[in-house]
Amino acid sequence: MPSGLPPAQALYIGMEVIIAVSSVIGNVMVVWAVRINRSLRDTTFCFIVSLALADIAVGALVIPLAITISIGLKTHFYSCLLVACTVLVLTQSSILALLAIAIDRYLRVKIPMSYKRVVTPRRAGTAVVVCWMVAIVVGLTPMLGWNNLQRLRDNGSLVTTDLLVTCQFENVISMDYMVYFNFFGWVLPPLVLMLLIYAEIFYMIHRQLNKKVTASHTDPSRYYGKELKLAKSLALVLFLFAISWLPLHILNCITLFCPDCKKPIFLIYIAILLTHGNSAVNPIVYAFRIKKFRNAFRKIWEQYVLCRDPVGKLPQRGSQRGQSGVERRLRGNDDDDDV
Repeated sequence: MPSGLPPAQALYIGMEVIIAVSSVIGNVMVVWAVRINRSLRDTTFCFIVSLALADIAVGALVIPLAITISIGLKTHFYSCLLVACTVLVLTQSSILALLAIAIDRYLRVKIPMSYKRVVTPRRAGTAVVVCWMVAIVVGLTPMLGWNNLQRLRDNGSLVTTDLLVTCQFENVISMDYMVYFNFFGWVLPPLVLMLLIYAEIFYMIHRQLNKKVTASHTDPSRYYGKELKLAKSLALVLFLFAISWLPLHILNCITLFCPDCKKPIFLIYIAILLTHGNSAVNPIVYAFRIKKFRNAFRKIWEQYVLCRDPVGKLPQRGSQRGQSGVERRLRGNDDDDDV
């Protein structure tokens, strides 16, 4: 690590490296688990794989680019802008993947009987493509002109002939874009929507558990118990999403609405680390709380890391003999989301 870096910046870069390695390893494990386990290859895990790929890109591309931006190298304006836009595209794709998973989980609870008929692999794949296309459009918008090029020319910070600029995020990206378009348009609405989705899920779970008391001729406690765990996981996702993304966007709002207000550099570094750290914790939230993923990770660890020949195969679904048609359908969905 360069010796001339300030201590705060050196610590920031070290933390970014740790987050990048954790994000890449954790999310590669997620994709690998789906690859080796056929029971994980359904529409739900299609969204999880999309999220994992976006988070791998965050660790492998976004964080190195963010470190480059933090150093403040002298580059061509549009080269720096492209780096910043790449960061925006990949982080936006991660946000949209989180929203797609939340909607998918909601549908599993709302319409368990017809979920597999409504959410087909083709529709799930289309949703993934749409998420990435929207992320590309949102992230590359500054390349179309909504940037700070004219402002830099006006204040004399830019040499017009070669367009050289100190490559820092706030130098090339307009705060109007970051606050009004990115935050108010593409971060805050998904956050609010997820809040409403999770609130509705808790309401439905509460209603189902109340029905359990009166429906003495059935025993849905296992199914509803797992749905309650799933709802808690979704609430955790909402909490992590909020604490990861809101601080940076709040700082952007301060920059826009109070340009004379001073922001301590360590607060900026912490806010950036939180947004990147969200990609590292996603495998924990979405994968390690699902039993099939845990079993797949154990198999990967034993077979490919410890070089052991694992005895037996991944657990299969238990017998459903003696269950009613409705119970079998509910158990089928329950097994898919085994938590």
